[in-house]
Amino acid sequence: MTPAKFNKWNIILGWVTFAIALITYSLTLEPTVSAWDVGEYIATSVKLEVGHPPGAPLFQMLGAFFAMFTSDNAEIAKMVNFMSALASAFTILFMFWTISNLAAKLAAKTGNISKGKRIAILGSSLVGALTYTFSDSFWFSAVEGEVYAMSSFLMALLFWLGLKWESEIHTARGNKWLVLISFVVGLSFGVHILSLLVIPAIVMLYFFKTYKTINLKTTVIATIFSVFVLILVFKFIFPFTLKFFSASELFFINSVGLPYNSGSIIAAIILVALFIFGLNYTRKKNKLGANTLILSLLFIMIGFSSWMMLPIRANANTTINENNPSSARELLAYYEREQYGDANVFYDTYYSNTYSREQDAKNPTKDDKPKYEKKDGKYVIVNVYKDVLPNYSDKHKGFIPRMVNPASEEKYKAIAGIPKNSKRRPTFAENIKFMISYQFGYMYGRYFMWNFVGRQNDIQGKLDIYNGNWISGIDFVDEARLGSQKMLPWQALLNKGRNTYFFLPLLLGLVGLFFQIKWDKKNFFTLFLFFAFTGFAIIFYTNPKPFEPRERDYAVVGSFYIFAIWVGFGVLALYEYLKYFASRRKVAIAVSVGTLLAVPTLMAFQNWDDHDRSNRYTTHLNAQAYLESCDPNAIMFTIGDNDTFPLWYMQEVEGIRTDIKLVNTSLFQTDWYIDQMKKKSYDADPIPSQLTHDEYKYGTLDVAYYFPELFPQLKDSVIELDYFMKWIQSDNKRTFYDLDEDGNPEKVLLANKIRIPVNKENVLKNGIVAQKDADKIVPYIDITLDRAVAKNTILMLDILNNFNWERPIYFTGGSNADSEYIWLKDYLQLDGVAFKFVPIKTPTKTYNENGQLTRELSLFDIGRIDPEKMYSNVKKWNWRNINDGKIYLDEQTKRNAISLRNSLMRLSAAFAIEGDTLKAIEVLDLSIEKLPIEDFDHYSLSMEYPEMYYKLGEIKKARKTAEDLIRLFKEKLVWYSTFSAEDFNLFYEDLDLTRRYLYSGILDQVMQYDTDTNYKKELLEEFNKTSSLFEHLTTTEEE
Repeated sequence: MTPAKFNKWNIILGWVTFAIALITYSLTLEPTVSAWDVGEYIATSVKLEVGHPPGAPLFQMLGAFFAMFTSDNAEIAKMVNFMSALASAFTILFMFWTISNLAAKLAAKTGNISKGKRIAILGSSLVGALTYTFSDSFWFSAVEGEVYAMSSFLMALLFWLGLKWESEIHTARGNKWLVLISFVVGLSFGVHILSLLVIPAIVMLYFFKTYKTINLKTTVIATIFSVFVLILVFKFIFPFTLKFFSASELFFINSVGLPYNSGSIIAAIILVALFIFGLNYTRKKNKLGANTLILSLLFIMIGFSSWMMLPIRANANTTINENNPSSARELLAYYEREQYGDANVFYDTYYSNTYSREQDAKNPTKDDKPKYEKKDGKYVIVNVYKDVLPNYSDKHKGFIPRMVNPASEEKYKAIAGIPKNSKRRPTFAENIKFMISYQFGYMYGRYFMWNFVGRQNDIQGKLDIYNGNWISGIDFVDEARLGSQKMLPWQALLNKGRNTYFFLPLLLGLVGLFFQIKWDKKNFFTLFLFFAFTGFAIIFYTNPKPFEPRERDYAVVGSFYIFAIWVGFGVLALYEYLKYFASRRKVAIAVSVGTLLAVPTLMAFQNWDDHDRSNRYTTHLNAQAYLESCDPNAIMFTIGDNDTFPLWYMQEVEGIRTDIKLVNTSLFQTDWYIDQMKKKSYDADPIPSQLTHDEYKYGTLDVAYYFPELFPQLKDSVIELDYFMKWIQSDNKRTFYDLDEDGNPEKVLLANKIRIPVNKENVLKNGIVAQKDADKIVPYIDITLDRAVAKNTILMLDILNNFNWERPIYFTGGSNADSEYIWLKDYLQLDGVAFKFVPIKTPTKTYNENGQLTRELSLFDIGRIDPEKMYSNVKKWNWRNINDGKIYLDEQTKRNAISLRNSLMRLSAAFAIEGDTLKAIEVLDLSIEKLPIEDFDHYSLSMEYPEMYYKLGEIKKARKTAEDLIRLFKEKLVWYSTFSAEDFNLFYEDLDLTRRYLYSGILDQVMQYDTDTNYKKELLEEFNKTSSLFEHLTTTEEE
């Protein structure tokens, strides 16, 4: 193969890999909204709204562009998802050319580049690029409308541009690539800052190309400098630009008296003038290097000018306008994620500080950040920010603090080996142990192995042997870590997330890695730096706690990109080792084809089923079920990502149930969000509220405290809600108390027992309670508040005080905390999957005659049911193809199905109580039909099926569900029986739960309700036979 033909085939095969990737991702694309942030990104893209900090304006603008290619609102999500697929395919294209570039340099080090070697280079590029195409984590992001696919594309593009710059750096116009790199760096700010992590690698490309003296010392200095360049771009250039605009805005408005935004315009003019002057001056003085640097800086600025969208759209008061970054100052706070607080990865406070909260003796307090608001033509600081935050002593601080979250204390201690009752600060060794064993080991190590060795299943791992581990498919290797792999339950074997690659990608990657170390140390170090920054550095910087709400492998795909390049180099290495055994052309072709089949083809075969999201509408169904649970003109309180963002999507994009006012209680703690809730959105009226902006502005009414000793005469008093809210609004000194004696008094409550009056006439008139239940309506509702009431809860009480029973209020039930339900769990009605607040008492707690709590209902059982009303809502659910056995039901889908199943089972039980057996059976059958027990896991939540069917007289169905559950439990027990006695502690708790509670629980139902003695005897014998499998283990236990 001649060099000309090589270049031709390099281009052709590059586009072939692009086509393979694009076809793959298009065929497996999610057709609609999916879980987590996707709903928010799609909704904010389509209408150019403002999403959560630190923002992704370029992604949103491109999303809006792609959405233009359909006129069907239901297809918009698919178009935004396709944008990710296209970006991912381009990632693969540039990866192919990156590998061919580096492989050619590597091949040149081993001798002359022959025809066979050129074929091997193309084979390397093909295998490496397709390995990444079909890798677990990258494929996951490629089929949904999230920022990570586009961020990966920009990362791949930047590195490819870096290689182009390196190859032409000494030519007359070589620095054009640097200018283009700068522009893409600027664009990256509009998607995700992960893309910036390629900067150190690009700096090292420049260093190795231009410096003559390459040794350990100069390499260390260059590496440090490369990190400095990254910090300069990430932490200084953009933030200080925003600070310059912010300072200019404050000065020209507050000091000069110009109109709002004049300072920002003047700052922009000054910036443009400085660039013009700098470029002209350096050109006249023939200062080429300085001119190039200024030009590069200019193009960075042009690149992140996409951020102008945020204040423009914020000033348009879009429906979704998170943090309202409508001015330069607010845009700076938005970029710096001020709402999430400050965290120092090098020196900070450990979780143990909660035991002493000892403040620094010399400087016990520190300043908060001033919060500016527009008022009377000025920017006014509205919060007390001087000396308002505690400055804790160094007693519970440390270097490189990893264990900082008090809520994760128990898990920190278990992982780091700290005694459970310890109140001391973790030692530095314990801290590093947690970082290495959990963050770098369990988290990153697992994620890496998932992609190049195999994955146990798609269920989140929590340091157990059952879920989320890496596996190879080689039993003796897997058994050494995870116990017996014999007689695995079918639900484990059939989990689509179970993928095994037999170490082949890992081994080929290691061969390529060591081959590059041997022949091309400079480029190896460059790639390794890229690998470290997109893997370990991300884990270090984000400091993940155990256990995050979901796995975070999608954030470190950049490091897998690099290892896939080494997988490609493995092909070239094998060619070099085998080229003497036959003609070099044949060896090159054989090695390329062989590794293509052994690695990327194997990965595609294994990974297809658990990455195929085509025709899946499960998140859409869940969101629709929430919305269709509500009466017209309702207010619905949501809590987290998955009960909020998909609902935003449904309203914003598809226009479904826009009459409902969605109130996210997490955001309800911020003044800007409260302001937005007080405005009409689409067909939804504003929230009813009497509190004014000044009464809940930033730094005001963050928390109100109850201390019975302050008002002892009112200790057991019950006060009216209206009076309570007047007390909240009062600026009388009696309503405040200086808790910390720092001169900043906090709001205190005069009582914690509140009475909510019930307007029965309005309740019935507005359909909040059906006329048939009128006699159940109580005249008032008493609630007991916690000792501390946060701003969001105060605003929820404000709504209760002003809604006058004219609008229904709902809760999604995303949390168990009493405050999230405004202490109204005894007054809920399940109308689908959401709970409606009704003035009918349905106690959640049972007390004995001595007043002692004997039972408390779980979230699965709280709330009354109006069967006919709930039935009409359930009939609106669009199940589509959820039960066809073809779509991929991932962990999140199965979690969401818990609420759907529970609601249907409760509705069936409600019909049974009313004596409507036909509808009870219909609804119960519906739950089994649409949510088959075996397909949706969480089998313990299906335990009631046999009993319910028996009571309804459906003996065959009762036996069928009992046998299905018994089979599932039995398979698990049979698997446990294959473990050795030495591994008994690995599974004892789950064994005990499965045998004594789950299996026995189903058996007890059959024994109680079935009348066939032989059938019961047969099941009992089967249970005893299964239990006998553990005699060798129970003997060990007794010993």
